[in-house]
Amino acid sequence: MGLVPAQAPPPMTPLAGGVSSDIWRVDLPAGTVCVKRALPRLKVAAVWEAPVERNRYEWEWLREAGRIAPSSVPRLVAHDVEAGCFVMGFLDPAAHPLWKAQLRDGVASETTARAVGKRLTAIHGATAGRADVRARFATDDIFYAIRLEPYLVATAARHPDLAERLHAIVARTAGTKHALVHGDVSPKNILIGPDGPIFLDAECAWYGDPAFDLAFCLNHLLLKCLWTPAATAAFLRSFDALAETYLAGVEWEARALLEERAAHLLPGLFLARVDGKSPVEYI
Repeated sequence: MGLVPAQAPPPMTPLAGGVSSDIWRVDLPAGTVCVKRALPRLKVAAVWEAPVERNRYEWEWLREAGRIAPSSVPRLVAHDVEAGCFVMGFLDPAAHPLWKAQLRDGVASETTARAVGKRLTAIHGATAGRADVRARFATDDIFYAIRLEPYLVATAARHPDLAERLHAIVARTAGTKHALVHGDVSPKNILIGPDGPIFLDAECAWYGDPAFDLAFCLNHLLLKCLWTPAATAAFLRSFDALAETYLAGVEWEARALLEERAAHLLPGLFLARVDGKSPVEYI
């Protein structure tokens, strides 16, 4: 990518927190950046493999989202398709706190939740019904490998009494093609910046069912009630604020239809974070 002088390797520091990629902080003469490379096998207890080309689709999702809402993604610097990695600007944690850390500490701002919902629906709305975006993000196999199978299909295997319903949710989700989906809208992937929420980690990018993004994020607000019980009421207010703001922006289909799909996904995803391949660490 031509960013590093061969004769003077810059300081590099591995960053913690991710299970699907290696991420480094690199201090270049021109400024600090992050380098991200997708892993073929995720760092979880269960065997969970995924195509490394998802790194390319993450880069493309960040580009597309940046065109729609420029302050919703980090600054993009460079991309090496063959190496399976890209470079983005480093965001100072002091000015860009992680939403998950705030929720862990019981800080649940309805304003933040509304901002997340508003940005998410803006990205979905701007890509809804666009054949060009659908063609660029025909990543059904990747989405199945890193979302539907490890979350819902794996959970169905552990709960035979629920398998039929969970498989029906998988089939419906896989067959719904409305908008560009991030696929991992989790508080651990959202920084709260001076200009609003910033989305990270779009490795699951897929043209499909936007209800998945809504349900995935709302699920985390419910899970946090078990992590920080004293803030349960605030978490539930944030849940309502995010859902109401998001649904108010849905114009590409009947809101009731999207809400119904999200409502079916939500309990399945909740159970998946206990008995799927990627259980949350705090339960």
